[in-house]
Amino acid sequence: MTEEENQQEAAEAPADTAADCIQANKVVAFDYRLCEVLADGEHSEWMEQSRSGEPLFYLHGFHNVIVGLENGLAGKKAGDRIEITLKPEEAYGLRNPEAMQRIPLKHLQLPDGVKEPRVGGLARVRSEKGWHNVIILKSGKFNADVDFNHPLAGRTLHYEIEVVAVRDASAEEIAHGHVHGPGGHQH
Repeated sequence: MTEEENQQEAAEAPADTAADCIQANKVVAFDYRLCEVLADGEHSEWMEQSRSGEPLFYLHGFHNVIVGLENGLAGKKAGDRIEITLKPEEAYGLRNPEAMQRIPLKHLQLPDGVKEPRVGGLARVRSEKGWHNVIILKSGKFNADVDFNHPLAGRTLHYEIEVVAVRDASAEEIAHGHVHGPGGHQH
């Protein structure tokens, strides 16, 4: 085959373009499964996964997913499957011992239907920075000891991911910094 024929064949072959790849200002839909990597290197049971047919959507480049996932997905395209293991610093961060605080019970917002704080239960607390989810460590008559750390902080996580779709974000999605419409926030 001549060089000219090679160039013609290359020009006619479907090429992945940067427009098809995950990069800033792209809306990404992906399915995933998540487990923890244990101290001995073994994987835990699957802790979380997207439901079949209901992928997770996010706007790439706006930190709408943990940094390690966003970095691992950069440059991928629809149909790509990846496995990625993230150290705590790339996922939900290291555990911060100072994130455990005593809060008056009147400041806890319990989930609907829950009347009393339970050890290990979740609640919400409002601060000057907005609402925060907390885990109840201990509950007394007037106060509760709570943990502001993310439940997955300090853990090494392993993801299996399949990219379902990649599309250009709308100007409104970029301006708002998150996905709108199916799979995202709707007005």
